[in-house]
Amino acid sequence: MQIVFLDGLSLGKNNLKELLSPLGAYTEYENTKPHETLQRCKGAEIVLSNKVVLDRNILKELQGTLKLICITATGTNNVDLEAAREFNIEVKNVAGYSTKSVAQHALMMALNLSAKVSYYDDFCKSGEYAKSGLFTNLSEPLELMEGKRWGIIGLGSIGKEVAKLASAFGVEIVYYSTSGKNDNKDYKSISLEELLKTSRIVSIHAPLNENTKNLLNASNLPLMQEGSILINVGRGGIVNEEDLSSLMLKHKIYAGFDVFSKEPMEANHPFLNPKLSQQFLLTPHNAWGYENSKEILINGVVKNVKDFLRLS
Repeated sequence: MQIVFLDGLSLGKNNLKELLSPLGAYTEYENTKPHETLQRCKGAEIVLSNKVVLDRNILKELQGTLKLICITATGTNNVDLEAAREFNIEVKNVAGYSTKSVAQHALMMALNLSAKVSYYDDFCKSGEYAKSGLFTNLSEPLELMEGKRWGIIGLGSIGKEVAKLASAFGVEIVYYSTSGKNDNKDYKSISLEELLKTSRIVSIHAPLNENTKNLLNASNLPLMQEGSILINVGRGGIVNEEDLSSLMLKHKIYAGFDVFSKEPMEANHPFLNPKLSQQFLLTPHNAWGYENSKEILINGVVKNVKDFLRLS
């Protein structure tokens, strides 16, 4: 049994080799470029991939040998699922492993931006505090969350976890259903326009699809309050990044982003404008990767492999 993991570095330090080697000959590559994918998959009966694309042309070449694709994530958009079905290749993912970590990450961003932590951290570390002659610095306003409205775009499992955590800080939770099908009785459902107008904090926990692509753009982003916070731990592409950056140059809006329309971000990305450095908190799509969540994910991948081998 040949088992190949195409982008092991995407999980950081992991013990998949230890866990999967007893099940077959295990090979792990740190990363795989498009022109390397087919050659590295040849002969393998099981392929693990996080973000490496397995399209129809590749799957057609591998049919007959490749039996299982294990996605080391929840999203399966890097695999041509129709082709996999046609060529009798099973595809398994791991759902729900990162709910707690992504929700915690969103709350961390909200707390950081509310208290201007990056600004005050720079003030201390730059030596300016030591030279200031004053015991404190309140040049940037620190805001309590209590009594504010927190608007959630996409009230799925992660959105509901964020709502639960944020409620402990005394915020009012409202939400906008991107599918129009969510009817949660615990929180008030409002229109996207009202959510943007009235929420001090807005967080995005929706998938990227035809309903959400470019959902926030130049037509509705200006509805946000001066001093408000926008957090995106959902998917890049939901927010028009150029439009948001342009707005933030004119208005004091703060933003925390863990996802981007192209990953890794490009060197000339509008979020990297030095004029906006104190308004942005950016992390490299790692909200899902807290150690506990990673352990759940890895155990889920191993279970998927073992379940498949018992059935085959």
